[in-house]
Amino acid sequence: MSRLTDRVEHPLSMSLGAAVLAARLRAALTPSEVARRVGVPREVYGRIERGETFPSVLTLRRLCLALEIPSDELLGLEAAESLDMNRLVSAARGLKASQLRLLHRLAESLLPPQRG
Repeated sequence: MSRLTDRVEHPLSMSLGAAVLAARLRAALTPSEVARRVGVPREVYGRIERGETFPSVLTLRRLCLALEIPSDELLGLEAAESLDMNRLVSAARGLKASQLRLLHRLAESLLPPQRG
């Protein structure tokens, strides 16, 4: 494995491991319970949680399902911007059509002028 690959994969596996640990603790599950739900040996799950190894795509999907966490969040892709957007969309769902048009106009007025 190249040094560049190591520099890219190690932080990603460490970040994923921390997210897996946090999700497991939120779900109040033991490492053995998660390993069983995911279908991997306890030792393999432990290496994932410690950031020592990166799971396969199939195992990553099973982790998401077992821990009830979106893959974006598990991979550290859930940015604050996305959370803010989700909150805005949730708030807008209950608005009437006239209110949505007003919200749209307000949002457009906040955008910087486009250069033509």
